[in-house]
Amino acid sequence: MAHKKGGGSTRNGRGSNAQHRGVKVYGGEAIRAGGILVRQVGQTIAPGKNVGVGRDYTLFALVDGVVAYEHATKTKKRVSVYPVAAS
Repeated sequence: MAHKKGGGSTRNGRGSNAQHRGVKVYGGEAIRAGGILVRQVGQTIAPGKNVGVGRDYTLFALVDGVVAYEHATKTKKRVSVYPVAAS
């Protein structure tokens, strides 16, 4: 009589969960204050006007407004949030 279960084993199942990085809100879209704009590794896209940086380089809006992606330099991009004028 076997003293082991003999059920076999798997070599998978050790992977980490996905990071879900990338641009979350694109240019021209409206965003609320506190909303996440970009999740990134390092500061690939720089913060512009009304944009804050989290400790993992996540960019988020500081005010309600419209998102705009701009060129900070020839090679660097920047994202800003411009408030919409109340009419």
